[in-house]
Amino acid sequence: MASAKFVKDLLEDIRQLGCRVWLDGGWGVDALLRQQTRAHGDVDIVLEARCVGRVCDRLRSNGFAPAPTVDACDWNFVFAREHSERVDFHVVTFDATGRGIYGPPENGAFYPADAFTGQGSVGGVPVACMSATFQVANRVGYPLRPQDYHDLRALRSAFGICADARG
Repeated sequence: MASAKFVKDLLEDIRQLGCRVWLDGGWGVDALLRQQTRAHGDVDIVLEARCVGRVCDRLRSNGFAPAPTVDACDWNFVFAREHSERVDFHVVTFDATGRGIYGPPENGAFYPADAFTGQGSVGGVPVACMSATFQVANRVGYPLRPQDYHDLRALRSAFGICADARG
């Protein structure tokens, strides 16, 4: 499980390395809401490609190792500590317009520039996170899990944002 203390410590470690990082996924939603609303099995982060090596080295020095996943690639992978925390990486390279290019540019996948505008807090500590609008849009196109429904309901209640009738 990823506790609020772990998330705060992780983000501080990454900032100390001179890297920008944004919370995504469930912790990103809870950061926007400024309170933990559910348990989290991992912490999703969006990180600049230029920082991946430094962040992975820091995690390795703290007992983490790459964790096998079915969709692991250079821009989407997980580091985990045995029977403990998991960090799900989403790696981007920014283009001239501020979009976060996700994977090889020829794939056409990107995070829109305004997705990086979210501001929230974890345990009272200010954090950057993916925007509420992006959090909703990012939960469309795959089968939703119970925690996704929870997050969509929370975002709708707090921000009035709803992707469709599923939320």
